[in-house]
Amino acid sequence: MSSKDEIDKLDIGIIRELQKDARMHFKKIAAKLGVAEGTIRNRTNRLIRNGVLILEARVNPIKFENSIAALVGLRLKERNQQEVMKKIKKLPGITSVWNSAGRYDLFFEVMTDSLEELNLLLFGKNQGLEKIGGILSSETFILLESYNKYYKIK
Repeated sequence: MSSKDEIDKLDIGIIRELQKDARMHFKKIAAKLGVAEGTIRNRTNRLIRNGVLILEARVNPIKFENSIAALVGLRLKERNQQEVMKKIKKLPGITSVWNSAGRYDLFFEVMTDSLEELNLLLFGKNQGLEKIGGILSSETFILLESYNKYYKIK
């Protein structure tokens, strides 16, 4: 974002209201924040257009019987995070992937219908992570309970 598009207190207020209820009418947000409805609409559209805000439906994986949600940390053989991230996001069940600092080079979230599907993604011959290659090691964390972590359904 350019300097003229910096996020200000009003933008933060809009984001906070939409986090409470992404379907909240702009008129209601405008009344709460003391500005015109058009201002809320324009600001929200700018935040979406600039990649600051996304409004989408996500699910609590715990509410889906027989689904497995996991967070996987990866250590790479080379410093090619961007290339590997692009490949990982195309794999089935991947809900998000990000570059990180610390013990792992990358993390990704995955939601599958079974442990078998997760196993194929992680260790399947000529599929999943093996197909991507360049991975030194991985560590998988299975989600057992969640109060505020929601996933996309793929």
